[in-house]
Parts: sequence; C-alpha cells; structure tokens
Amino acid sequence: MHTEIKAADREGILAAAGVIRGGGLCAMPTETVYGLAANGLDPAAVREIYRVKGRPQDNPLILHIASLPELFPLVVIDPETEATVRLLAARFWPGPLTMVLPRSGLVPDVITAGGPTVAIRMPSHPAARALIAAAGVPIAAPSANLSGKPSPTTLRDVTDDLTGRIPLILDGGDAAVGVESTVIDLSRRPFDILRPGGISREALAAVLGEEVGDASAPADGKPPRSPGMKYRHYAPAAPLTGLVGRGEDSLRYLASLPHPEENAAVVFDECAERAAALGYRVLSYGAEADHDAHARLLFLTLRNADRTGAGRIYVQISPDRHGRGDAVFNRLSRSAGGDLIYLSAE
Repeated sequence: MHTEIKAADREGILAAAGVIRGGGLCAMPTETVYGLAANGLDPAAVREIYRVKGRPQDNPLILHIASLPELFPLVVIDPETEATVRLLAARFWPGPLTMVLPRSGLVPDVITAGGPTVAIRMPSHPAARALIAAAGVPIAAPSANLSGKPSPTTLRDVTDDLTGRIPLILDGGDAAVGVESTVIDLSRRPFDILRPGGISREALAAVLGEEVGDASAPADGKPPRSPGMKYRHYAPAAPLTGLVGRGEDSLRYLASLPHPEENAAVVFDECAERAAALGYRVLSYGAEADHDAHARLLFLTLRNADRTGAGRIYVQISPDRHGRGDAVFNRLSRSAGGDLIYLSAE
C-alpha cells in the first residue's frame, strides 16, 4: 500500500476525514503521541486498527471527541457522575485526560473489548480536533505504532512503523507531552487512575477534592479496564534495564558493568558526559528533576537508542514520581518488562 504524507492543514484534514468516513485508517497527531485513527463507530474499521498494529483484541481502545456534547450519546451516566465529568472537563479538556464511563449501546463491543465501560478523551492538538469535527464521528486512535514498540512522538517514528500499512499520515509536528493521556475510572467509587499520563494524580485530586487511587498495575486473569494495563508495552528492540535512583548512584552502577561500549545509556543531562567517558552510547532526556522533559523525550530517546544498535539499553529513572514522573516510571517499567534495579531510596 502506498502511504501519502500530508501536512495537517485544511487540505490534509479534509483528505484524512475522507479516509475515516470511507472506513479507512490514517495517522493523526495529538499532543500526547501520534494516533492510528479510524471511525470509532464502525466495527470493521476498528478491527482494522487491531490488524495493522498487531494489537491483542482484548486491549480496549479510547474514543476521541472534539467537543463535550459529543460525549453524552456515548455514555450512560447519572447526574452525580455528569457533574464530575463536567468538573474535570472544565479543567482538563481539551487535554491529556481520558475518562472511563459506563458505555451506551452506540459504542461497538470491539472498542471496549466487550466490557461495560468506554474510555473517552478530547485531545488538545488542533489538527486532531479538526479531523474529528471534519469526519463527524468519534475517532478511535491508539498509538500509531506497531504493538509493543515505543509510542510515536514524531513523524519519523510513525513512518518507520506504518509506511505501506495505511494510506495517509498527517504531519502535525512533534508531540508536546510525549506520553499518553492519564486514564481515570469514573465508573466506580473511589475513583482510580488506570494509567498515569499527562495529567498528574495531584492535579486530579485537587480538582475533585478527594484522593484518587492507583489501579494501574495489571490484574492477572482479569480483563483490562484501560489501554496499557495488561501487556508489555513501549519496548525498544534491545532489552532494557531501568536504574531507579539518583544519577550519581546509577553512574556508579554503570561504571561497574563490563563491555559498556556494546550498550546504550539513556541518562539525565547532568550525567551524560561521565556516562560517555565510561564508553556507553549515550543519549540524554532532560535534567534529573525535569519530569516534563523526560515524558516529552522518552519514547523518541528509546527509539534513538535502538538506532545505535546497542545490545542492551540502560535508563536512569528518577525515584521522584510526582507530576509526570509517575507516567515516566510506568512507561519505563513496562518497557523493561519489570527489569528494574533500585539503587537508592528517597
């Protein structure tokens, strides 16, 4: 299949909307990562997402909308829940927050993996919202990568994975957030975060006026309540080991390992020069305390580490999980398949 790349301008949006309305797939930019988009109300189109990505069929998808009124036909909620939805939407939409709510009969089973709830968000990238509006339907859009690989945050990432697999890719520039949306389950009390992401637990708790739980760990044998819960995700081709601790501690650990020249080290900016002196293929992804930079650069840096041909990738991980640090820890834990070494306590 020939893949056309179009700028996310009016012409590109109209072309992509035509693909969506015709039951096809395209890649669209969002502020979190690029998404693989299809008509979320067309079961055949949604099944094509699973086929192209190689995504397991029991991993649910998120529906993307362009305005708050578009949410209500997709859900069945009581007045109290609606008030909570409106409260969160007023503060965080459009933006990187996904709400899980009881689904209506309009939502196909293939979107929810047959479950009773549906995940919905309103992206803030103007091209994403323009595409949803032009297509006239909610858009299902998991990350526009092959299943299991690091999510795509740049046009190159998308073209590397999907050229020849889909007819059109919209170029909307690099993703500003860099990790997927936070997923909060509003279908039961107390509220739980199912996947940490671009909106912090602290920010949600402040708006809701109550603590928000953490249910992001996989529940063995149970259907996933959100994307990103069940499977090893976000993984480069090379095996990855996460080094959780202060930069100084992980540098000492890196210095103790044999054959550094065969491996890559993804490190904090402050540690890059010393890690390079040890012989590693070094990539940096922000200052030690800058969790926003870690989130924005994480997936791109993992892909670039793979491009060095390294036999193994070591990644420094801050033990501070405030703000987007929680999302970065979550993604790297999944990328490493749980292969984490704890080097210091905070």
